[in-house]
Amino acid sequence: MKRIVIGCLLLLTLFAARADHITGGEMSYTYMGESGGKHTYAITARLFMDCYSNRRLPDPAYFGIFDKTNGSRITDLSIKMVRQDRLLLSNPGPCITNPPSVCYDIGLYEFVVSLPASAEGYVIAIQVVYRVQGISNLTPGYGNIGATYTGEIPGTSKVGSGPINNSARFTGDDMVVICANNAFSYNFAAADADNDQLRYSFADAFIGGSGGGGTNFPPAAPPYQSVPYGSNYGSNAPLGGHVKINANTGMITGVAPGDGVYVVTVQVEEIRNGVVIATQRKDLQIRITACTIASASMPPDYMLCKNSQTIALSNMSTSPLITSTNWEVYDNKGNSIFSSNSAATSFTFPDTGTYSVKLIINRNQQCSDSSITTAYVYPGFVPDFNVDGICFKKPTRFFDKTVTRYGQVNSWAWDFGDGTGNDKSFITSPTYTYQYMGNKEVRLVATNTKGCRDTAIRNISIVDKPPLSLAFRDTLICIPDALKLQATGNGVFSWTPGTAMINGSTATPIVNPVTTTTYTVHLDDNGCLNQDSVKVRVVDHVTLQAMNDTTICQGDTIRLRVQSDGLRYLWAPVNQVLNHTAANPLAVTWFATSYQVTAGIGSCTATDRVIVTPVPYPVAIAGVDTTICFATPALLHGSTEAITYAWIPNSTLSNVNSLNPVATPKATTAYVLAAYDNKGCPKPGYDTVIVNVLPDILAYAGRDTAVVTGQLLQLQASGGVKYRWIPEASLSNYAIANPTATYSNPSAGISYKVMVYNEANCVDSAYIKVKVFKTLPSVFVPNAFTPNRDGRNDLLRPIAAGIAHIDYFQIYNRWGQLVFSTTINEYGWDGTVGGKLQPSGTYVWIVKAVDYLGAPYIQRGTLVLLR
Repeated sequence: MKRIVIGCLLLLTLFAARADHITGGEMSYTYMGESGGKHTYAITARLFMDCYSNRRLPDPAYFGIFDKTNGSRITDLSIKMVRQDRLLLSNPGPCITNPPSVCYDIGLYEFVVSLPASAEGYVIAIQVVYRVQGISNLTPGYGNIGATYTGEIPGTSKVGSGPINNSARFTGDDMVVICANNAFSYNFAAADADNDQLRYSFADAFIGGSGGGGTNFPPAAPPYQSVPYGSNYGSNAPLGGHVKINANTGMITGVAPGDGVYVVTVQVEEIRNGVVIATQRKDLQIRITACTIASASMPPDYMLCKNSQTIALSNMSTSPLITSTNWEVYDNKGNSIFSSNSAATSFTFPDTGTYSVKLIINRNQQCSDSSITTAYVYPGFVPDFNVDGICFKKPTRFFDKTVTRYGQVNSWAWDFGDGTGNDKSFITSPTYTYQYMGNKEVRLVATNTKGCRDTAIRNISIVDKPPLSLAFRDTLICIPDALKLQATGNGVFSWTPGTAMINGSTATPIVNPVTTTTYTVHLDDNGCLNQDSVKVRVVDHVTLQAMNDTTICQGDTIRLRVQSDGLRYLWAPVNQVLNHTAANPLAVTWFATSYQVTAGIGSCTATDRVIVTPVPYPVAIAGVDTTICFATPALLHGSTEAITYAWIPNSTLSNVNSLNPVATPKATTAYVLAAYDNKGCPKPGYDTVIVNVLPDILAYAGRDTAVVTGQLLQLQASGGVKYRWIPEASLSNYAIANPTATYSNPSAGISYKVMVYNEANCVDSAYIKVKVFKTLPSVFVPNAFTPNRDGRNDLLRPIAAGIAHIDYFQIYNRWGQLVFSTTINEYGWDGTVGGKLQPSGTYVWIVKAVDYLGAPYIQRGTLVLLR
């Protein structure tokens, strides 16, 4: 199989307050020999930095050495940087689309230490204060956290030769481009000069220290706490469920998650004589980008182990460079059972079994690639587990409940989510003692002998005491009744005092005290303790006193009230009480009613009554709704038998305490008459009258105009529903909105008044003046004007007579520049252009129009502007 492995890491760990450019770290050492009872080691540390960050690597940097037995500090060392190397990816290859820029500076720190042999060995550490915000596989909103990079020197307790050790040294290439949702591989292999066996696995990334401010600082002592992984991620799945690491080679393979920054830590265990003697770690923050690689990209395997035998096949690479796709499926004997050249397809396996799926892209072309993966088709495999015990510092037991229809469950990988680095197990049903309280995401990755693998996830809350709840904390019983106490929780129950109690070692004992008693419940969940108490008050009768008899307004609801120690109630008549079993229900009363209430405590009861008498509301009559003209008054006509009354609102009424006030509203208004009497109903009776105010009449007769003798003039009024023109002379119809008029004699001006009426016969008027000329249709233009703003002859206006409309009226200065233009009759020029006064002199005008007969009209002339 041919695989394109081009990769990119953008390592974004923060160093102190300004170290947002430090992106990862690792340590190794070489054994130099023994002298004077001390072993000497040449230690090398590497810190990674994005070389585009415009920052510096720390120089010097603080390292700490700690005894692994008890975490005691041996020494702190301030080490100068030996040199700074640069890695640059200059040619990402032709089969990658939108490749990112990849460049890293690596700081190298070297120092020598001599240490006596220790039973458990030593931990070497360097810390930084912050990681970048928004790391994709950490809990959202957690904020900035630091990083701790460590190495281990073995002790003598496991293997006597442990201190004589050369550490495993990571040798993989870090110049890797990882494209989101594409297959990739990343080599975390290491070399060991002692030929110790090496075993690789994902591990917790450690948070950093809390000191230092803007400078370097000595690291805190171990143990170190894990970073808070987010949902769907964890120390054993830092890139999600589709990425895994080969325990024998350190090769990470799979399909990358979405673009973002992911913290990934790989640990390599050095195994000598079958015993793990030391663990070395490499911590990186990997940038996954939105690039694409032309590759045959599939999941590491297809797990059809739940309830389906149908596989959906599609290339996880979305590269535009992919031009052809071929799918082939083979059974376990190598026989082809399915093929397709579709980019996406599906296939239903005929039977259970293990199958091979092959994907080929760009066959015999550039960027050709192929890959083969395995499909496990064994439905009925369901990982699951139960949890017993939720107290920190106390054992929590995990019980495997995984079921499989085919084969047997053969491995269990537990991650208890405590973030200690030691919160893992590989046995069937382990026990773990949590070191920290809070919500924990527990993961079980189970496999079976058929190759199926799946993950069960459960969130649990680790607390300092087991949850305990009571159905009630204070109650009442009546002699001789018994009572069942009710507690809820997991564990062993006990109650005190035990007198007058049955089943005192259960969650629901029966008690029968004769005096008021407080019972305490104790819950023991595997040594994790909690307690609570309930008070049982004891009486020998029910106390009950109903409210006094009362009067209400007819039809109102009333709150019936009692003073009682009863625990249950029953009111009658039932059909008038909204909740007849409440202590203080609402009731609707239309006629005098005697309400009976019975209160009970167990077998004890008591009864009382309350009489409710309804009184009708005072009657108010506000009158009939009316409509008035705009800005006219209205006389209201109210009536009532009440002793007092008032109108609201009062701002537009002549007298609010009169039954017949004058209203002068400016807009439609609802007037409310409130009436009060002394017959027993303390509330007023209301009635409303609406005074509709018609809008103001906007009477319009048209613009003043000019016509010639014999011309038919069309008048047009508006603003109402009925009209009357005065005088009636020369009009076709004086009682319509649009009469016509024809004149045979000239006139300096005929003034018409039009009366405009609305639907309520409200009236207003408007005027129009008509000039009549005994000429042909013309546009009259004065030959001079004096725009000095004295109110006389300030505008030069065209006056049209016998003209249907003006196309344009334009004025030019002596240089031929247009200074004024209009199409509106009698709209004049004020002698300015853009607000600037024009000089005195002669100007030329031209008018183009159409007369009332439809004939064109053009005229030119001159005018004089005088200042």
